[in-house]
Amino acid sequence: MDTIEQAAKTGVHHEGKYLTFSLAGEEYGIGILKVKEIIGMMPITTVPNAPGQIKGVINLRGKVIPVVDLRLKFGLEPIAYSERTCIIVVEIALGTGKVFMGIVVDSVSEVLNIHAADVEATPDFGSKLDTEYILGMANRNRASRSSSISTG
Repeated sequence: MDTIEQAAKTGVHHEGKYLTFSLAGEEYGIGILKVKEIIGMMPITTVPNAPGQIKGVINLRGKVIPVVDLRLKFGLEPIAYSERTCIIVVEIALGTGKVFMGIVVDSVSEVLNIHAADVEATPDFGSKLDTEYILGMANRNRASRSSSISTG
């Protein structure tokens, strides 16, 4: 279990810089330290028998990277890709090590500096809803904006 998951499960609010992106008119964020690159849409090679949310793989400078469409992963209606649609390449912990994965989002918004006081705990939905990927809900109006993106 990584530090962010531990913080979420113990109720500790995680603060830091988050890259925000849009899906179906809603804003989501991912820790900036997990983001390695943001690229425009490019040809994706399909993989037979892959789950529906797995769009396939891309070749990025000699590395084969799996690509997941977050709209499909989150059960949202699929849409045609536009000039704002992009792939965020992230580094995730998986089993025995770290791997790169691309996530397709409607558009990238900005980098926000989220303070612990601006984060509320993951809500209790009162049912068996998988919320392990939700660390909390931030008040965007109070979060401060950052003007640069650091990918290293």
